[in-house]
Amino acid sequence: MNIERITAGYLPELPGLREDEVQWHVLPFERGGVRLEVSVPLLTGPQMHALAAHVRRAADRHLRAMPVAEIIDAIDRAIARLLDRSDPYRRQAEAWLPVVSGYDADMVRLGLTGFFKTFRAAQLRRFVAEDFANPAVLDGFQPAPKGGAVRAFGPDLLMHSWAGNVPALSLWSLVCGLLVKAPAIGKLASAEPLFAGWFARLLAEVHPPLADCLAVVWWSGAGGVDGADGADGVDGGGAAALHAEADTVLAYGGNQTLQALRQRLPVTTRFLPHGHKLGFGMVGAQALDTLKAPAVARLAAWDVMRYDQQGCYSPHVFYVERGAPVSARAFADYLAAELANLQRRFARRPLELEEGAAVARWQQSVEWSGDAQQLLGPVDAPWSVAYSDSLQPLAPTALYRTIAVVGVDRLDDAVPVVAEQREYLQTAGIAASPEQLYRLAGLLGAAGVTRISAIGSMSMPEAGWHHDGRFNLLDLVRMTEIEQSAEAAAQPFAPYAD
Repeated sequence: MNIERITAGYLPELPGLREDEVQWHVLPFERGGVRLEVSVPLLTGPQMHALAAHVRRAADRHLRAMPVAEIIDAIDRAIARLLDRSDPYRRQAEAWLPVVSGYDADMVRLGLTGFFKTFRAAQLRRFVAEDFANPAVLDGFQPAPKGGAVRAFGPDLLMHSWAGNVPALSLWSLVCGLLVKAPAIGKLASAEPLFAGWFARLLAEVHPPLADCLAVVWWSGAGGVDGADGADGVDGGGAAALHAEADTVLAYGGNQTLQALRQRLPVTTRFLPHGHKLGFGMVGAQALDTLKAPAVARLAAWDVMRYDQQGCYSPHVFYVERGAPVSARAFADYLAAELANLQRRFARRPLELEEGAAVARWQQSVEWSGDAQQLLGPVDAPWSVAYSDSLQPLAPTALYRTIAVVGVDRLDDAVPVVAEQREYLQTAGIAASPEQLYRLAGLLGAAGVTRISAIGSMSMPEAGWHHDGRFNLLDLVRMTEIEQSAEAAAQPFAPYAD
């Protein structure tokens, strides 16, 4: 077997944190006859305290003094290199992310390109404008409509805790932290420990003053509550030190993992979690004639296929309106055929024993439901479509390209069952007329849905989307106001007052 070794993470250059002074933990991955050993930095408590102090000082000198326009320019130059398939960083990503994730190499390649395009300069300017009517408040005090002035300040130290279900997911929060000028330390996910460190190094290359303003480290187990590692993992003391140092924590992962992390943070720490969500689709009768229905099914299959439904925005159920030229059952058949086609182009990764067992249990539950549901296609296929002609609840499937299609008389009929999952709702994909789109959007928004997209775009959010219905940047900042009274009181002390 061919063995390759990569050093992951990112540490600024400072005494006590040089490569030979840091403990390294090896995370092994195997795929296609290749064994990849990824070495990740594991810091002690004193090392983490020193690192936190260092990135704070560096941010005070460099990052906080940069206008947001310059930060956007630096990110844009880094993203331009990641979009260049001849660039060494892009070549690394295409070579090794499929190995650590198990996803099809072409799926990863296309996914990365689509993802990176949302972080170009034009998109980032929209991103900032989504949260700030006057983005200049990130650079200095600006006039407030009520009088006085206001300015936005980013965290004193931002901690990122990443999940590894989707390659390069860490880019979202890294960019958010940079845009609000926050010194940051990120905690790698054991399932995808590569991209965050690559991006930090690339950013340091395109704009060297940023090299000391962020760091990327790792730990596991109870100290880091990394859900993939179990309760008894490797900490080194760095986890508790960073939990005590960071004033803001932006975290992704399973709900149990996030709850455990919350319990380890001081009560004064701002905690911004992004946990498990349920996505679903709705297909109206207007989209179900003999020309449109196959195209919609093809787009729906892409949403199911991308990263095997591992994203929080991935669909689990499609509610399909009856009474159209193409029946709801026929739509399910189209969807099954498209998933079979995509399997030939983007093969599903081999499942671990537990994952395969979950798929088998889900298929069995469909088969045992009697006439309520029907499993379409071969039971041993690397995809599964369950069809029901009676209203079914919105419930998670087994993932890994398992999807339910439910026929309904009216799409409105699905709203009450969707609303029962209010705390887990996020993305709804809709194929309907403009009038029906806006009417359904009002009903779904009231039910708890926070993002409505086209089917085919569910797993590709737009730049600046309000993740889980919240603000990406506003939630990270605190606002400092100079009230009118202070301005008026300062006037008698001006040199021209005498």
